[in-house]
Amino acid sequence: MVTPTAALEPNATSFAQLDAADPWVVDVRPAREVIPGYHDRLVLTSGAPMPWGEYTGGQREALIGGARFEGLAADRESAIAGFESGAIEVGACQDYGAVGSLAGIYTASMPVFVVENRDRGNVAFCNFYEGKEPRRLNYGCYDEGVHERLDHVNSVLAPVVGEAIRRQGGIALKPLIAKALRMGDEAHSRNAAASVLFAREILPSVLTMTEEGFPGVRETMLHLAENDYFFLRLSMAAAKASADAMVTEGSSLVCAMAFSCRGFAIKVAGLDGWFEGSPPLHEGKLFPGHSEDEITWMGGESTITETVGLGGFAQACALSLQNYQGGSAESMIERNRTMYDIVQGDNGSYRIPLFAFRGTPTGIDIFKVIETGVLPVMDVGLAGRDGGQIGAGIIRAPLDCFESAAAAWHDRYGA
Repeated sequence: MVTPTAALEPNATSFAQLDAADPWVVDVRPAREVIPGYHDRLVLTSGAPMPWGEYTGGQREALIGGARFEGLAADRESAIAGFESGAIEVGACQDYGAVGSLAGIYTASMPVFVVENRDRGNVAFCNFYEGKEPRRLNYGCYDEGVHERLDHVNSVLAPVVGEAIRRQGGIALKPLIAKALRMGDEAHSRNAAASVLFAREILPSVLTMTEEGFPGVRETMLHLAENDYFFLRLSMAAAKASADAMVTEGSSLVCAMAFSCRGFAIKVAGLDGWFEGSPPLHEGKLFPGHSEDEITWMGGESTITETVGLGGFAQACALSLQNYQGGSAESMIERNRTMYDIVQGDNGSYRIPLFAFRGTPTGIDIFKVIETGVLPVMDVGLAGRDGGQIGAGIIRAPLDCFESAAAAWHDRYGA
């Protein structure tokens, strides 16, 4: 199924708007203060919108945990009753300009990065990384330890990081990500370099804050120093702010990818709504003591990074990932090369040294996916059915959501 002639010009426009995006992190604030339409009884989660009754497994448990953390329910049973009655509302992250890691839980008090695309003025949000403990709310876990770590983010880490960002006048994320790619990151499953670069960016403000006796600075900088995944949430928000700029009448380029406990879904820049399909195909490397039958799907929107040419689409930048998620350097390089077959063009800012600094493949075209049979590849963490992270690997988007989107494109724009 070749890309229709009517989509060619819109696709070029959509790609140009993505490529020109200029995401800056400008603030950190509680979700209720900055996300439009947010209210105190709202809990957000990853994936295409669903009614409460359709959430299952770890994603359902994460929603319950979010309600309990926010004080909307005293225990698990009252949280379930609140969701069932509508007293507690479930929302989809991307309907609010946000993106969620794994289950992607947001509550009103949770601090979020505010990222502004200075090229077009649109804004996106992502909440904070909880820390490297495998049992995390976004992996379907909620207990006393999870609650304490979330509270530490709210009361210590976020105020320090937010104040430092504001004192810097905001931080440009695109050049930081581009540099991190040259240092071995792909800005999804590997963010070690980007996390260090971000800490360096805020260092001038942090030093002044230390001299002024601003509380929590030492704890916060130690947290950044020992958590290589801290930057992932900034990478996600930068990608969301960039991808939202793609919306163009007639475009057949993908502007969002996400999954939930129900399955995988994509959004297309020239169409409305989500196009849902089967759960993603996966291969990976499990942590010791875990087996394949434990793997479960409980949501995920960090795949927004692949949407803008990062993650699996920059895998050849981060060959050290083979030790974390399995496979080989050769397979990573080959997978990355095949992504050029399904995209609009080469990224103007994000480049792969191994490919003679060619821009990363960017702008997934639904028609090229169908024509070639090449499925988008994404680097992800793997969740276990009992909660927590049990491994890492790659997933591929299922073909059926692209076929549904192509049919909808033809219905709207003609053959």
